[in-house]
Amino acid sequence: MSSKSAETEKNRVVPGTLYLVATPIGNLSDLSDRARKVLSEVDFIAAEDTRNSLRLLTHFDIHKPMVSYFEHNKREHGGIIADRLEAGESCALVTDAGTPAISDPGEDLVALCAERGIPVTAIPGPVASITALTLSGLDTGRFCFEGFLPTDRNARIERLTELQSERRTMLIHEAPHRLRKTLVDLQNSLGADRRISICRELTKINEEIIRTTLAGADEYYRENAPRGEYVLVIEGMQIAKQTDAPFWQDMNIAEHVDFYREKGLWKMDAIKQVARDRSIPKNQVYRALVTKKED
Repeated sequence: MSSKSAETEKNRVVPGTLYLVATPIGNLSDLSDRARKVLSEVDFIAAEDTRNSLRLLTHFDIHKPMVSYFEHNKREHGGIIADRLEAGESCALVTDAGTPAISDPGEDLVALCAERGIPVTAIPGPVASITALTLSGLDTGRFCFEGFLPTDRNARIERLTELQSERRTMLIHEAPHRLRKTLVDLQNSLGADRRISICRELTKINEEIIRTTLAGADEYYRENAPRGEYVLVIEGMQIAKQTDAPFWQDMNIAEHVDFYREKGLWKMDAIKQVARDRSIPKNQVYRALVTKKED
């Protein structure tokens, strides 16, 4: 078999297969030839937002039936998509921008296909968080992806508390209307001098990379209105800082719980966090509180 025919064979669309197709995060020229081929040849396309995806497909003169697949219909439509795949149709899954199944309901469709023995393969391409990491100037050897921080107050406090001891570089997505609050929360939790790279509108004409500290970022966005989509790349805790004594070292358990209660956690959430901090069972924390009350 010639190299050309082998390449054609490798890239052919196989019936009954789900294709995870990465799409541009801003610059349409980033859509790969293989992605265009798959999108042109599958039986149908599942899209997070069919209107957004239609604009992309129209630009490349691709005309295929589409079905919506997003957070609020993933259970019902996921089953429908899986049924069609089992019947022998091929499907390309796309998200609004970037790689599907990363902080995205596509994760559930892949899990469903795995459960039902349906073949799944990926057409790799743009990923906003990894693109930002490479541009950050921070450590790329070890990193963790956090997606969007929780909007619920208690869950947000709990997540930020967990990140205080994270040594890996952290990747966080944020929308413009929440950026200022997130920068303040990160500064209060991780410290004003923690380094951060703020990556905005990646691959687009207005792409901007700001390398500063959390305090510097907070100050900058007090004077400049956030615009566009952001990826925040945050320096992990340095080893020298990690060897410092924990902030709760001189607190008894009740004082430790009160510390988190004053930060807004409900009592049981505070107890759970204290147990995590001290690496002790939750019932030991609870017994200490009962004993304190009885005294």
